Amino acid sequence: MYNQKDTHSIELDEIYNIYKTSEKGLSELEAEKRLELYGENTLKEKEESKLKIFVRQFNNILIYVLFLASLVSVIAHKYVDFFVIIVLIFINSIIGFIQEIKAISSIKALKKLTESKTRLIRDGKILEFPSAKMVPGDVAIFSEGSVVTADVRLFESRSLMVDESTITGESLPVIKDHKAKISKDALVYELKNTLLSGTTVVKGEGRAVVTKTADDTYFASIAEGKEKSPKTPLTKATSAFSKRYVAFLVILFVIVGFVGFLQHRSWLNLAYILIAELVSALPEGLPIVVTSVLVVGARKLSKKKTLVRYLPSVETLGSATIIASDKTGTITEGKLIVKERFSLDEDMTKIIATLANEAKNGFGDPLDIALKNSIDDFDEIKNKYPQIKSYPFDVNLRMVASVNEVDNKKKLFIKGAYESLIKIAQNTKDFKSLEENLHSMSEKGLRIIALGFGEFDGKDYKDWKINIVGLVGFLDPPKDGVKDAVSQAKGAKIKVMMLTGDYPLTAKAIAKDVGIFEENDTILTGYEIDQIDDKTLFEDLKNTTVLARILPEHKSRIVQVLQANKHIVAVSGDGVNDIPALKAADLSIAMGSGTEAAKNVSKMIITDNNLKVIIDAVRNGRVITNNIRKVIYYLLSSGLQEITLITIAILIGLQLPLTPLQILWINIVTDGVQDKTFPFAKEEGDVMLKAPKRPSKQFFDLSQIIYIVSFGFFAGLLTLVLFMHLLKNYSYAVSLTITFTVVVVMQWANGIQAQKEKEPFFKNIKRSFTINPYIFIGVGLGLILQLFAIYMFEDVFSSIKIPLKLWIYPILMFLVAFFLVEIRKWIYLIFRRKQ
Repeated sequence: MYNQKDTHSIELDEIYNIYKTSEKGLSELEAEKRLELYGENTLKEKEESKLKIFVRQFNNILIYVLFLASLVSVIAHKYVDFFVIIVLIFINSIIGFIQEIKAISSIKALKKLTESKTRLIRDGKILEFPSAKMVPGDVAIFSEGSVVTADVRLFESRSLMVDESTITGESLPVIKDHKAKISKDALVYELKNTLLSGTTVVKGEGRAVVTKTADDTYFASIAEGKEKSPKTPLTKATSAFSKRYVAFLVILFVIVGFVGFLQHRSWLNLAYILIAELVSALPEGLPIVVTSVLVVGARKLSKKKTLVRYLPSVETLGSATIIASDKTGTITEGKLIVKERFSLDEDMTKIIATLANEAKNGFGDPLDIALKNSIDDFDEIKNKYPQIKSYPFDVNLRMVASVNEVDNKKKLFIKGAYESLIKIAQNTKDFKSLEENLHSMSEKGLRIIALGFGEFDGKDYKDWKINIVGLVGFLDPPKDGVKDAVSQAKGAKIKVMMLTGDYPLTAKAIAKDVGIFEENDTILTGYEIDQIDDKTLFEDLKNTTVLARILPEHKSRIVQVLQANKHIVAVSGDGVNDIPALKAADLSIAMGSGTEAAKNVSKMIITDNNLKVIIDAVRNGRVITNNIRKVIYYLLSSGLQEITLITIAILIGLQLPLTPLQILWINIVTDGVQDKTFPFAKEEGDVMLKAPKRPSKQFFDLSQIIYIVSFGFFAGLLTLVLFMHLLKNYSYAVSLTITFTVVVVMQWANGIQAQKEKEPFFKNIKRSFTINPYIFIGVGLGLILQLFAIYMFEDVFSSIKIPLKLWIYPILMFLVAFFLVEIRKWIYLIFRRKQ
């Protein structure tokens, strides 16, 4: 009965018939029946089970393999190994669960917009009801300050203006007129005869029939869109790598198992070998270390006006290729100023701007407030010329007027649209210069009003005679620092796009002022977007930096089209109109002063509503991303060293060079102490001079794989040679203990070198020691732990107390590992210089 979609385009009589109502409203009895039938006017809350969220933390291929390793541990009766692996899995999952619980988007915040009261006509009486009790067919009454909490069709309006910025993003109030004839296919910002839920009346009065409530409103359709945020770049890269890595491990284990079988090793011995291979192969500490990097990064960001609600979003910052920013409040101040004036009579222009002005105590129409702020002696002029009569803003005439006493005469002072004032203007000789300036201001994207005055004789508007003496152009100015921020983003090869519901010329003027719009760039409008398919849209977006007169669904589509073409998109916004795009974005950033609805679907909140803060956050995000990349290199190259050592040793028929528990000790306690210092590494070079990499290459590109393999394979091979040498000269217990310690110290050397990915340690020694001093503290603590392992808990770790003279082997191998990486870096540096 009440699913009519095009209520803006049908006649009022038909509206009354569809909703079985009239201008007198419903009876209380009928309203109660409808309330019971259609429910309260509130948004339905959808909650996800906490159990489901917790279980999802285990949905990772590396976690599956770790569970398999723990199962093998039980079969081989290695219960300590089993316990350590299981504890690691659950610690990581609990951390992820806690973070996701905090990041759940809350539709409860959307409900706050409907927790208000509305005046309704029931049983012929005007009464105030909770907005939740509104039903289709109710007649609602709105006045200045009213919050609209349902979609309604106007049947009466007087000078009605509504702030729709939360829905359309347009910064200025829009005029509403119940008499307006609207086409069936009209866009949201063209619905002059309709008020939408979530908007606010700023001027005038109106009466309307409620047509849609709760989840049927346009507000609900954008707040509850089905858009889902994609996986983070790290998740995508890790997922792709994990599949290949696991396939490699399966093949490797099959080979090792087959060779072990041919060597007539027992099943228990084979299981023990496979445990050692599994534990060495899997970077089980990686999830926790990455989480640590993200936590430390989030804390740093919080000190720079960026609050992180969803932890994985920290590394997404470093991968962003496009920043799609809202205009009002992010790029601009969000309030109008007088940008330009043209006056035929400067003094009179100022008097008109003061007297035909309804701003009081900082409240009023944004244009009136801007005019008042631009006039120093505003109050003096107001007091000097007392008002006799006022003509409030008329939405049809598009003007406001005031009659004041000047030198004992009644004078008419009027301001409004130039097109309206010129109809009653007498100074035709000035029209040419006025229109030249009008055109000039229009090209700059300014909002323009004309100012005029004349004698007042008490006649109606059509008989007024005035002279137009001035034009005033208004603009929502850019914020300080935005231009520099855009320049930095471009230097970092990040494209900045402005998405706004504002008019194209206005949007272009702002974008050009801050450097977003340049020569050869283009503008796309919502109407144009509706006419093209996704493929054409993407081609157009390549040269587009400004998107104007767009709706929430346009923003969302733009984000999804860019993502489909391999872009990582960060979206900033503050209104309900931004929610679909914020949900779809790889990284959603809400403004601190924005709506609660926008904040609760965003992964980050910036407390200072400024694009500059976002760009600063990108810099920090890139440092964090680089630190994650370094951690991945360190753990995988260290693991590969162990794999190479164990695999080749088994293939050539040697005993195990490391026991599973020794490997766990290396990976978690000794090695793990050092990797926990990686989050504190400082910026290496200027990260904003490099282009962002695709997710698949951000963490696992060719150079990263070469670095991992070059250290892991050669370090493992050299350790094997040493192990063979030790077996010839010492007992297995001594050889095992020295090899155990050698692997530890080689990985310390690798960790120190990993603090700088490409620059050699000795090229800038001071920088090498200061980029992350904590790494050396980690080595020191690791040394203490290793001494405990071989001198106090030798029975647990299958080691013995080696004499001091045998420490020559770990010391020499530390230097070998250190210079293995140092030589590789110098080769890269020399090769790059030649290029």
